[in-house]
Amino acid sequence: MSSFGDASPPIALGALDGRYRSVVAPLVEHLSEAALNRMRVHVEVEWLVHLTDHHVVPGVRVLSGSEQAALRDVVTHFGTDEVAELAQIERETVHDVKAVEYFVKRRLMAIAPDEADRGLAELIHFACTSEDINNLSYALMVRGAVMSVWLPRASALVDQVAGMATGLRDVPLLARTHGQPATPTTMGKELAVLAFRLRRQLARIGRADYLGKLNGATGTFGAHLAAVPLADWPSISRSFVEGLGLTWNPLTTQIESHDWQAELYADMARFNRVLHNLCTDVWTYVSLGYFAQVRGQGSVGSSTMPHKVNPIRFENAEANLEVSNALLDVLGSTLVQSRLQRDLTDSSMQRNIGTAFGHSLLALDNAGRGLAGLDAVPAAMDADLDANWEVLGEPIQSAMRALGAQGVPGMDNPYERLKELTRGRRITQGDLQTFIAGLGLPDDVAARLSAMTPRTYIGAAPELVDYLG
Repeated sequence: MSSFGDASPPIALGALDGRYRSVVAPLVEHLSEAALNRMRVHVEVEWLVHLTDHHVVPGVRVLSGSEQAALRDVVTHFGTDEVAELAQIERETVHDVKAVEYFVKRRLMAIAPDEADRGLAELIHFACTSEDINNLSYALMVRGAVMSVWLPRASALVDQVAGMATGLRDVPLLARTHGQPATPTTMGKELAVLAFRLRRQLARIGRADYLGKLNGATGTFGAHLAAVPLADWPSISRSFVEGLGLTWNPLTTQIESHDWQAELYADMARFNRVLHNLCTDVWTYVSLGYFAQVRGQGSVGSSTMPHKVNPIRFENAEANLEVSNALLDVLGSTLVQSRLQRDLTDSSMQRNIGTAFGHSLLALDNAGRGLAGLDAVPAAMDADLDANWEVLGEPIQSAMRALGAQGVPGMDNPYERLKELTRGRRITQGDLQTFIAGLGLPDDVAARLSAMTPRTYIGAAPELVDYLG
């Protein structure tokens, strides 16, 4: 039997890099191993520029504008050749961040080859521990993935749900609580509830802080002060971190504490869970016939039953949301823990961030395509409403309560009287109207309740949709 392990090009082990590669490919620019190394190069280059621009180390010249541009150009054009070169260096160093340091030194030597500039290369990775570079790199990578890829996709999906809610604003729907017929609503209002919940989570994610630190091996600036004791290292660190667009963390051990990551992933997981709720609700509406799935798209619902069009997009979304949340939850719980000043559990754990984001992104794609393939079927919703006149027991007994509170006679025990009429059996419009006629209600109230149908008993549901804005 031939071996797939030696295939060239390599065969993907996981679904994200295989079957679903096209959907998650935008995340590769932000959360892949290559993206991590490119961001490490970026941080190393900017630290060198920062040190020289601010004359932190006495006697070291400032890099010229053309030299700075050339170094930054290394980051801009960091591609497959550079990935391969860095991998070759790492095979020698057996240390990923040290390999990045040597890679940047090579580039500096090519940009400023004079012997007098060789001392300048010693400011690359100056006074840094690996985590100084890594924490900043991950913060920039995650921020880029959220702001450039995940958040726009999630926002587009929520807008899609909100658009459906507006379009179905006035379409009556038999609500179900505990799976049983309940007070009618509208399909638009129920979708609006989900859109509102999702938007709240997006707002939290949009306000996320991305923290970073640069303070040495145990967070004390020990090496910094030993080398250049007169420099204001906390201020230098703060201006550098904030210059990268991050929030400076002044108090850390060797590692940045990762609390911001746990907060972000908790918010993303909560978004995922609300989206999972949407998928299961819409799946149920499809099963009830309230939505028809668009035919003629070339899809096969069942390998044996030709009539079927399965709600596979929603089921696939559910599965991917569950995988994403499992990873987001373990990321959040593990990353906030570290033995004393440092251990390496976070290093291995953070390599799974891309996978967590990838499964969420794939779910967004599936849910969006599933929603786009639906047509509402108001006739099916009307049929269920017409078959459940007993739901009007609620407004009748509520009106009787209000009249009884006002001193109108004969309005005693309204709940119990309606329970006796409606519980455990189906009733007709005629049954209700006969019951109403025998209650002794004021004429205007009797007329209003007699005219009510399950389809019109929707309260303020349509107007509530407008709160989406």
